[in-house]
Amino acid sequence: MGRHNYVEGSFYSLEGQKPCTALSFGVSSNQSHKSFVVHPDTMCISMIHITFFANLLIYENCLSAPIQQYQTPDPSSCQDEVLWLRSHLLSLEQSLVSQHQYVQELQDQLIQTRRGHQDTVDVSRRPNLQPQMGNQTQEYTDCTQVFEDGNLVSGAYMIKPKDSPFSMMVFCDMSDGGGWTVFQRRKDGHESFDRTWVEYKHGFGDLLSNDGEFWLGNDPLHYLTSQDNYKLRIKLQDLDGIPRFADYTNVKVGDEKNEYELQVGDYSGNASDALADAHPHPGGQWYDSEGNSHQGVKFSTPDHNNHGEDPQCIQQDKSGWWFSRCHSGNLNGHYYTGPYQAMTDDGLVWYTWHGYWYSIKSVVMMIRPEAFERPEEQNHN
Repeated sequence: MGRHNYVEGSFYSLEGQKPCTALSFGVSSNQSHKSFVVHPDTMCISMIHITFFANLLIYENCLSAPIQQYQTPDPSSCQDEVLWLRSHLLSLEQSLVSQHQYVQELQDQLIQTRRGHQDTVDVSRRPNLQPQMGNQTQEYTDCTQVFEDGNLVSGAYMIKPKDSPFSMMVFCDMSDGGGWTVFQRRKDGHESFDRTWVEYKHGFGDLLSNDGEFWLGNDPLHYLTSQDNYKLRIKLQDLDGIPRFADYTNVKVGDEKNEYELQVGDYSGNASDALADAHPHPGGQWYDSEGNSHQGVKFSTPDHNNHGEDPQCIQQDKSGWWFSRCHSGNLNGHYYTGPYQAMTDDGLVWYTWHGYWYSIKSVVMMIRPEAFERPEEQNHN
């Protein structure tokens, strides 16, 4: 057996405390030995190291593939295979970026499994990624319960909607009467919203900071809006700092089987109604010029098109949204600063306020139970 070169990395377990130094990888000089050693009590996630090890194995296996006698290996073919596999690894990495909810689900499952095997887990070692909640022991179902428990500071909190199989981290906005669960924020354009169906499903971005841009996730949004009648509030601000808002009653988001179909009720506010395609109008159901109903618009992404009439809309707008007749409002579009010129109207569009060729500077989309109404709300309008 030849000399072995080992690469040892430092990772963090799902509990977030003790590093995982027991994972090692060895390759012998004669290409005949590979080994992984994983500590049995530690579960680690590091896409950087996974990619490194995978690429190393791919390259080694490619070079050590059996070659017929008198036949020279084809370096270009081997290189193409490596590049192809690396591109797929990169795609998988991107799908796992900022999946806070999914990591939390795995963490809960791991704890339950260990408890089932009489393996005591010190839960206190788990990282505290939320503001202090005092001595409250109940499990919150949304930010309204967080607020009613005396937490008046906006920030990230852990909740678990009634029918959700996992806990999730959310940003709670305690302004405008408090108790708002934020599911989207646009601030400065540093977070790309040109994402895949899977990324929009689980969520992405930075919801831990007050100025972070993020999408909470369509699965969490479905679980939240399924447990009560919720009001949707959309807060907009243009380049001149002028604020506007749009409120909608009875917002619902379907599950993945129903393509995260959006339902909203009545509109009120001063930004005008750019989601008109997604809710009924006075005098009956709204229909377009061809007699097609748009109540219940399905979610689409560039890789998952639910807009059958004009698939180019999804490709041109490069974002995930509830597209109908392309859109009169798309707050997940490309981030520009105010008026813009482009091949298509792919900005942060709220047509009923600034038209198609003006990109809104900042956006916050948040929900709260309709039954929760505070005195401060009476003066909001």
